[in-house]
Amino acid sequence: MKIVADANIPFVKEAFSEFGDVEVVSGRSISGETVADASMLLVRSVTPVGRELLEGSSVKFVASATMGIDHVDAAYLAENNIGFAYAPGANANSVAEYVIAAIILFAEKNSIDLTGKTLGIVGVGNVGGRLFSLANALGLRCLLNDPPKKKLTKSDFFRDLDTVLAQSDIVSLHVPLTGSGEFPTFHLAGSEFFSKVKKGAIFINSSRGNVVDEKALQRARRDRLGGLIVDVWENEPAISLETLAMADFATPHVAGYSYDGKIRGTYMIYEAACAFYFKSKTWRAEKCIQEGAAQNLDLRKCPTPLAKAVGASCPIMDDDARLRETLMMHDAKKRAEHFDGLRAGYPRRLEFSHFSLQCSNETPRETIDIFRALGFRLGMSC
Repeated sequence: MKIVADANIPFVKEAFSEFGDVEVVSGRSISGETVADASMLLVRSVTPVGRELLEGSSVKFVASATMGIDHVDAAYLAENNIGFAYAPGANANSVAEYVIAAIILFAEKNSIDLTGKTLGIVGVGNVGGRLFSLANALGLRCLLNDPPKKKLTKSDFFRDLDTVLAQSDIVSLHVPLTGSGEFPTFHLAGSEFFSKVKKGAIFINSSRGNVVDEKALQRARRDRLGGLIVDVWENEPAISLETLAMADFATPHVAGYSYDGKIRGTYMIYEAACAFYFKSKTWRAEKCIQEGAAQNLDLRKCPTPLAKAVGASCPIMDDDARLRETLMMHDAKKRAEHFDGLRAGYPRRLEFSHFSLQCSNETPRETIDIFRALGFRLGMSC
């Protein structure tokens, strides 16, 4: 069979070649002509999948190596008996580590003591739940908002949005993008939302760009917010230069782009394809992840070991600098191509668990406990 796959899915040829011929292409260039004679289509979030793309094609199975599926018309696939799979939770740890790293690096850059600070997590699914665990390890107080889970569980563990916004020093969004239903999230963070945010709060979005009304966000950054960290954008890849200029940290939709997370996504859709076609699994992701290998990080002479450790794993400053090159480009097409190029050529980023830390005798015990709780490996000196 012919398989069309987004070139940004790692190891896609190695995993899927047992099914047939794998043709890798840019995700944004996948068209009806590209998939007309394909049996399987493998995408990421940049490829809209529905009637316009698939009508008249021979595609029988679609998989998205992402945890969000707002780019997929699942109802159309079901109506046309086209199998579908995606990768919920594959990069949850990657996004949670990105947010924790961003908080630590922002605090270090701005001389903010995180002791006693409150983190509001809006959306407590795979990512929000993992972030809750990491934030607890950091000693942050957490307030959780998730209306669907609140309705399901009736638990007081989940707080109403107004309370979360009013009391949180940091607000981080982790909701899916939905435009209908009981709890729509399209432009959830609009003028009313930001009017209720605690004065001076830090706002972080690493969920979906259209969850935020960027015009309202820009007004809030000028008048209310004390910090802004943006990884996802309205109108990607044609992102707003004004929002970019206002952000303290800006990255090109790569929070979930850890090496581990991307390989997990490939494996999850590979497993689903094996089940759909009744094939035995022969490709293994563990070996690929292990190729990342442990990285030794010497913190013995470092005055800010926590910031150094998370920055080595999640180089937000470097990602930010590369994206800000967009501000110097006058051609809109080149700016969009630059954004996509940063994603396609993103360097290998390893999660915390790949790093073995060498500490000094003066490293505070509480810092070592945080390292351990965040998932770093500790050398003998620790």
